[in-house]
Parts: sequence; structure tokens; C-alpha cells
Amino acid sequence: MAADRGATAAIIGAGDYIGGAIAKKFAAEGFTVYAGRRHGEKLAPLVAEIEAAGGKAVGRSLDGRKEEEVAAFLKDADAHAPLEVCIFNVGANVNFPFTETTERVFRKVWEMACYGGFLAGREAARLMVPRGRGAIFFTGATASLRGGVGYAAFASAKFGLRALAQSAARELGPKNIHVAHLIIDSGVDTAFVRERIKAREGEAALDNLPPDRLMRPEAIAGAYWHLYTQPRDAWSFEHEIRPFAEKW
Repeated sequence: MAADRGATAAIIGAGDYIGGAIAKKFAAEGFTVYAGRRHGEKLAPLVAEIEAAGGKAVGRSLDGRKEEEVAAFLKDADAHAPLEVCIFNVGANVNFPFTETTERVFRKVWEMACYGGFLAGREAARLMVPRGRGAIFFTGATASLRGGVGYAAFASAKFGLRALAQSAARELGPKNIHVAHLIIDSGVDTAFVRERIKAREGEAALDNLPPDRLMRPEAIAGAYWHLYTQPRDAWSFEHEIRPFAEKW
């Protein structure tokens, strides 16, 4: 276990795969991890795993669409140890034909994937700017770059998140806050993705899935760590990652 850094990394959207892997990586590097997700009781196994490995973690219930909850979550994290890293990783991947996308679906996806990113980034910046240091990272997707059939809601939200992150990077970079946007241009190896492959291509497709065809959550966590460790004279705003076999 790395030495205690005396700093906190907050993950908003600490799910069972990507968010959990990010939490474990930053905890292993010596950060106290504040993990937030809806139904925070589901974080108990993640917190236990991190603590069993000698790390420090706190799990909290959090709705990333609620201004007061996001502000309280990050202030609590900062009170424990200075907030050094904030990663917004809320997912909202849905697929509906354009004419069947309801107003409720469109608005909810935007709130989760774009508006929530605004709240997380703004509240993190309010804590970091007075100290003159910190990192704010946002999880993007293929939909951040191009729309697809059935992805009007998701792509518009991810496009918006990318623009928000770019605006924040231009404003906060000169204040020594590294803002970056990670584009995950691939299917990620999760139960959700495997079920979609099974439904689309059948059980045999899963049995014959080539190694490393899907992106491992641990690889994504490593990409975030790479962004965090970039020297200040070589910060990147955007980092695209995809498996070797991905068509793009």
C-alpha cells in the first residue's frame, strides 16, 4: 500500500465496474477515496475491499443531479482531507428510437450525464481554486464524438458534457486545476455490455469473445491515473482510449 497522501479523491458515480476500479486504483496510490452513488449501501463491498487492502474509503448515497447533495458530498470529502481529485463518472447510456424518446427520458439522461457533471465540476472547483491545485476529470464515451442510431438523448448529453469540460479546462487551467475529459471509445467489460452482446449475437458470441476485445475497468482506472500524473507542462485535456481491435 502506498503512503497516505493526506488528500482525498472523490468519485461521483462509483458503480460496480468503472467507478469501483477508479476508487481502488486511487486508494492503492494513497488517497482517501470518497465514493458516491445512488443506493450507497451497494458501496459496502467496495469499501470493505479497499480497507482490506490497507486503503481508506468512505461510501455515501448520492444523487448527482441534486445540487445540495453534490455540494455536501464534496464538502464532506474535503473536510476529511483536502480534495485533490474529483472524477465524474455517472452513466446514462440508453437507446431509444428517435420518435419513441420521451421528454422524460431525454431530460433525465441530460440531468445525469451533463447537468450532474456541471454540478460536480463547479463544486469541486470552488474547493480547489482557493488552494491553487487539483484535478477534475469527466468520463466521456463514443457518444461524446458522434451521435448514433437510437442515441439522441445520450449523445446530446455527452456532447454537452464534453463542451462543459472544455470550457472548464480553459478557465481553470491557468489557476492550476487540471481538467480533462476521457473518451472511452469501446464497450466496457461489464455485465450490462455482456448481456447486450448476448441478446444481439447469442450465447456463442460471449464464449468466443477474443481476449481484450472489451475494455477492462482496471484499464480505464489506469488511464485516469495517467491523466493525474501528467506533469503540468504537458497536461492534456482529452484522452481517447480503445482496445487494439476497435474500429474507429
